[in-house]
Amino acid sequence: MPDALRPFADVSAVRATGDGAYEAVVDPEWGVGTKPNGGYLLTMLGRAAVASVGHEHVVTTSAHYLHSPDAGPVAIETAILRKGRSADHVRATMLQDGRACVEAVFMVGTLEQATVPHWDAGAPPRPTASRDDGLRVPGTSPTGLHVPVMDQVDLRLDPATASFARGRPSGSGELRGWLAFLDGADFDPLSLLYAVDAFPPATMEIKPTGSVPTLEMTVYVRALPMPGPLTILHRAQLVEAERVDEITTVWDSADRLVAQATQLAGIRLD
Repeated sequence: MPDALRPFADVSAVRATGDGAYEAVVDPEWGVGTKPNGGYLLTMLGRAAVASVGHEHVVTTSAHYLHSPDAGPVAIETAILRKGRSADHVRATMLQDGRACVEAVFMVGTLEQATVPHWDAGAPPRPTASRDDGLRVPGTSPTGLHVPVMDQVDLRLDPATASFARGRPSGSGELRGWLAFLDGADFDPLSLLYAVDAFPPATMEIKPTGSVPTLEMTVYVRALPMPGPLTILHRAQLVEAERVDEITTVWDSADRLVAQATQLAGIRLD
């Protein structure tokens, strides 16, 4: 466990500073290179959104990444768009030095502890490989990029989808694996906003690249996760015009689908 390890709840904490206003600190260890992870930033916005209304769980969010903040203090402004009996809608904007960095709209409601799908045939099958056989992702990418966030979490990849680590990408555009916090903390609806963006780019199994920055991301939180590591399927669909869309599906330790996300990211291939 690294000396700089800090619980995710602490590094994504927000503090109220006024009516609908909050402050937070972007931790330099929760990113890729010098850029903070997009799901980590979204969690901060989610905490502010939940704190501003009566319901307790993020159910959906759609975020646009306008400008990557530096490590250090940020401000978060929230505006309640609609209050309802079962859900509230909140806009949250992260700013640094007065410049908007991330803007997201959240639906905040209350998720039940145990739910059973009425129909799930349209969802992809849950990966079935053993986590014990997974390859731990290190803090340096195959292209030499420093990825400090990988020293903060236990992220393992199914060897069958990690051909890029051996210098021979399979061309599948798919990664499968598992995610846990090194301090043993369990996931909740807010930390699932990080989980859906925790994996390396699925394009690594097409061709290794540098940073693949998120431009827009939509997340659905489907259920309260049970304690334990998450199983994640991360797929690229189309690479064109220096952009790629990726779909992420997350299952908890009880094999329930607990989160889904789709994102559009920038990419540059030689």
